[in-house]
Amino acid sequence: GGTVSLDDKNINPTKFSLDQNYPNPFNPKTQIQFNLNRSGDVVLDLFDIRGVKVKELVDEYKPAGSYHFTLDGSQLSSGVYFYKMKSNGISKTRKLVLMK
Repeated sequence: GGTVSLDDKNINPTKFSLDQNYPNPFNPKTQIQFNLNRSGDVVLDLFDIRGVKVKELVDEYKPAGSYHFTLDGSQLSSGVYFYKMKSNGISKTRKLVLMK
């Protein structure tokens, strides 16, 4: 006997975050989740273990909100990679492992 109320307001994240990909290690696909507390240009890049940019994953303007990106590693070699996201002057980096 309780009452539940739903509001039509958008609920935006309260902070910028870049979550750990899942699954990790992965083969061949993994999900990368990120949250933006305010709108802005988002750049998400993939780097190899040497720090060489392998692929640009996202480069676009996004409104505040929660997002996920599916990385398909079927064209990549097995190994350790890093993904780095920059938005609104903040950057975060995480490590992922591709095992074929």
